[in-house]
Amino acid sequence: MLKRILPILGAAALLAGCGTDARYDLLIVGGGASGTAAGITAARMGSRVLLAEETPWLGGMLTAAGVSAIDGNHRLQGGFFGEFCDSLAARYGGPDSLRTGWVSNVLFEPSVGNAILQRIAAKQKTLKIRFGTRLLALAEEPGGWRATLVQGRDTLTVRAKVLIDATELGDVAALAGVGYDIGMDARAESGEAIAPEAANDIVQDLTYVAILQEYDHDVTIPEPEGYDKSDFACSCRSADCVNATHGRVLWSPREMLDYGKLPNGKYMLNWPIEGNDYYTNIIELSPAERAAELEKAKQFTRCFIYYIQHELGFRNIGLAKGEFPTGDGFPLIPYHRESRRIHGRVRFTVEDAKNPYRNTLYRTGIAVGDYPVDHHHQRHPQWQSLPELHFHPIPSYTIPLAVMLPQERPNLIVTEKSVSVSNLVNGTTRLQPITLELGQAAGVIGSLAAARNTRPELVPVRDVQRELLAQGCYLLPYLDLPRNDVHFAALQRIGATGLLRGVGTNVGWSNQTWFHADKNVAGGELAEGLRSLYPAVDFGTLSDTVTVAEAGELLRRIAPDAKVDARTWDALSLTDFDPGRKITRGELAVLFDHAANPFDGVEIDLCGQLKNQ
Repeated sequence: MLKRILPILGAAALLAGCGTDARYDLLIVGGGASGTAAGITAARMGSRVLLAEETPWLGGMLTAAGVSAIDGNHRLQGGFFGEFCDSLAARYGGPDSLRTGWVSNVLFEPSVGNAILQRIAAKQKTLKIRFGTRLLALAEEPGGWRATLVQGRDTLTVRAKVLIDATELGDVAALAGVGYDIGMDARAESGEAIAPEAANDIVQDLTYVAILQEYDHDVTIPEPEGYDKSDFACSCRSADCVNATHGRVLWSPREMLDYGKLPNGKYMLNWPIEGNDYYTNIIELSPAERAAELEKAKQFTRCFIYYIQHELGFRNIGLAKGEFPTGDGFPLIPYHRESRRIHGRVRFTVEDAKNPYRNTLYRTGIAVGDYPVDHHHQRHPQWQSLPELHFHPIPSYTIPLAVMLPQERPNLIVTEKSVSVSNLVNGTTRLQPITLELGQAAGVIGSLAAARNTRPELVPVRDVQRELLAQGCYLLPYLDLPRNDVHFAALQRIGATGLLRGVGTNVGWSNQTWFHADKNVAGGELAEGLRSLYPAVDFGTLSDTVTVAEAGELLRRIAPDAKVDARTWDALSLTDFDPGRKITRGELAVLFDHAANPFDGVEIDLCGQLKNQ
């Protein structure tokens, strides 16, 4: 694992001779999944936002990289992610029309995804987007940042209260002098049982995805330079495969293609089994060196296309015409699975995902995920010596807010894949739904900080979470209630206090967490939750299972004027009021959320620990 702490760049010479200063509340560098969500969210909250993106597209890996099959969160479609999925369904004719391939429940054409994001962004009057624009220099100044942007031959100096790094590789954080890691963490450092004993600088394979199309004529390409059919011999069942060393199920050639089948007869070629994954670590390279390495990755995908056409016999399948605004028909950028990972105010690990109640970070959750830990290393020369992380099971999980806040550099928020997580858990936090959610949370934090003229780390956690709930987001990945249920927010708020705890589980492919709203309340668990929030209150000994009447008595020890009667029950949209019966977990959550309001009344810090106790 490489550790880096770089000096901040932004010499006066670089900042001189630029255009007239423009002032914004937020400057977002990178218009990928996170950056787009952050910009739209902050603009909707009234902030003046400048979004700088090097390509002419929005969406990053969702669109510009061609990874248009969404991994995970199919049952957790909240916030901007849910809005994007709803827009796709409306465009194609309903949710079922998105189930075209077997890798995902949501597949779409990258160009359609970009068009949807561009349309949503265009409606935000306080969001300005500069395409074809890169960041040249940064200088920290009182109350914010001064940045030099380059667009073609023009330079522009921008001042912003809050800066958001939404780049694919964490380049802004590095430029700003934030400490970060690259590669695998040592087991002793991360505390993860499945981590390697020693750290290394190995990152996940990247992929130059291709979008293919089925034609009614031969579209075979000439043999690419460097082609070796043995590179792909065991990508699927074929006569070429004589030694399937990766231990994976081999699918038929047609099943391999249908894995990423998109609407309108197209295919996403992002095949992990001896397909077009490619190992290179370009994170610390210069722009020219990066470009040279990425051309090799693109050439490797050309070789795979040639193999599919000539060895597997799909001579009528080739690169889709007009999908991307590129001369060669390939995506605008590669699919980066890994980035710099900043030294944040907290760090999220596999152990935190497996056991969220080993600490109090769950109380600060701002994004949720349910995908397994999925690492791609099979193109690395020493892949067999690396940890086996093929869909390592974990429950669904929540990501704490402070992973986006660097230990250094106030007024900087870092999102996308560069947040403060371990290398291993990045195998799930890197995916599209989560980066969209992290971006939305970054937009909320940045907007609130700018409006209050304060630093992001000083914005109360509960203020951020309250706004996210108002925007239809999940704080915790409970599957009990849909987000449009009248009691959805109450269960989310109570879960975020720890008064009652959800239960995570892994069921085959599915990673889940349930609040178990219909189960009775266990006195022991409730006692633990109450005492953790109100340590000065004597709650006495609770029954094994709590009744409605007993819940009312406990509630009045916190809120003496609270009423638990039929009128209150009806007003809270609860049913079957009977003081003598057992109260359910969902009912207790709604009741305590209404009358005691521990979510707002018990203040927490960035680690989820209680303040002023």
